[in-house]
Amino acid sequence: MFTRKFLPSMGQLMAFESAARHASISRAADELNLTQSAISRQIKQFEAQIGTALFHRVRQRVVLTDAGRAYAAALRTGLQTLSDATQHVMTMGAMGKVLNLAVLPTFGTQWLIPRVRRFVALQPDVTVNFASRTEPFDFVREPFDAAIHFGTDFWPGASCHYLLSESVVPVCSPEFRRRQSLHTREDLAQQVLLHQSSRPVQWAEWFQQEKVSAPHAMQGPRFEHFAMLAQAAANGLGVALVPRFLIEEELASERLVVLFGQALATERAYYVVVPDTGAENPLVIAFRDWLIGEAAATWPPTAMPSRPPASSAAR
Repeated sequence: MFTRKFLPSMGQLMAFESAARHASISRAADELNLTQSAISRQIKQFEAQIGTALFHRVRQRVVLTDAGRAYAAALRTGLQTLSDATQHVMTMGAMGKVLNLAVLPTFGTQWLIPRVRRFVALQPDVTVNFASRTEPFDFVREPFDAAIHFGTDFWPGASCHYLLSESVVPVCSPEFRRRQSLHTREDLAQQVLLHQSSRPVQWAEWFQQEKVSAPHAMQGPRFEHFAMLAQAAANGLGVALVPRFLIEEELASERLVVLFGQALATERAYYVVVPDTGAENPLVIAFRDWLIGEAAATWPPTAMPSRPPASSAAR
């Protein structure tokens, strides 16, 4: 809970922020359509209120003190948060029902977005907004309606609903396969292995599954997202392990080909996460149920990977 006595006036905050950003009283005055004396007065009153100098006056310029520099950084964060919250409220009022989703980048672009038009067809008065998140977050601090999560079925303050298990297959470009004369599993141990950053041991696990000796299985370039990893493989940089359901388009166009060996199933899975505060929201419930249905239709019943056991371990 904030204490009002520590809150300066908005005029003081705007005068300080503008002067700090421009390192100039005159440019701050121009930006805020005030006189230079008005800007200086606001800043001096603010400094007197907090008992701390925020600027050094150097000729015609102002230079932030250490305290001023720290305060300016915190103030910009606070103003950005306030601006984002205001835009969010304006959007809600202007567009009616809004669903704000936090999604994994590649899952969102390759799997969810191509399907979401079917949800919009069922809910034509709904606007769906997407934001990228790769790690669990606090739904209280970031007010998303739902999130797509890869990991275990645990998220504090929320419930996780199973969507898909993940199994990865070795892929490369057709030209790379020809150029490197890839004919056996053993041939892969000598190639450049491309890695997804959050799965650094996956190639080692794949070679162990295939009973192939690969001393350098954990070496090679790393990529933060599967989309980057797939692009690297399609452009001939090496061989990658990628979930097949995320590269169906690349396989259909033959930009990527699946190599030999078995798919490697992982213990973690994809979940749609709903915060406890939204558990009774009809729109969120409708999206959750639709998404679970879409995920179930992704795999033919005979080919669907088994669901991982429930776990209480946090990712």
